[in-house]
Amino acid sequence: MLAALALAVCAAGAAGWGGWQRYQAANDDAASFAQARDDALAAGEQAVQNMNTLDHKALEQGLDSWEQSTTGDLRRQLVGGRDAFAKQIAEAKTVSTAKVLSGAVTELDERAGRAGVMVAIRVTVTAPEGEPAVKESRLLGSLTRTAEGWKLSALGQAPVGATAG
Repeated sequence: MLAALALAVCAAGAAGWGGWQRYQAANDDAASFAQARDDALAAGEQAVQNMNTLDHKALEQGLDSWEQSTTGDLRRQLVGGRDAFAKQIAEAKTVSTAKVLSGAVTELDERAGRAGVMVAIRVTVTAPEGEPAVKESRLLGSLTRTAEGWKLSALGQAPVGATAG
């Protein structure tokens, strides 16, 4: 009888401790921050890939993807220059495809709804004649959280060059 009582007390203690650990994990700010970071990185990588992929045969769909991936001034620039850019790509008859090699969140401010990402990407541009051109580069992007999720609000080349020393 005493052994059964001791076993029941141990089981209740273990269940209580397990429940407390689960509660702490569910309400952990670090876990919430990690999820926000992962969401921003996934959206940033996808947006950078979208912005570097365009097929002259599916031009409108590609340009729509660019606009859906962006917000703010970047989106306004794309919308404003869409017709001229579409004409340029249609005449060149190029196809560009991008592959994300790696990415990282460089900053994250959940309260302000801002994040920064650095993405290493390989872009292959194929023209009607000649061999495809392949270029790898690092891009820095700024993300803004919108009602639809994280969107790219700025994009540029990451600085490359000599380091201090």
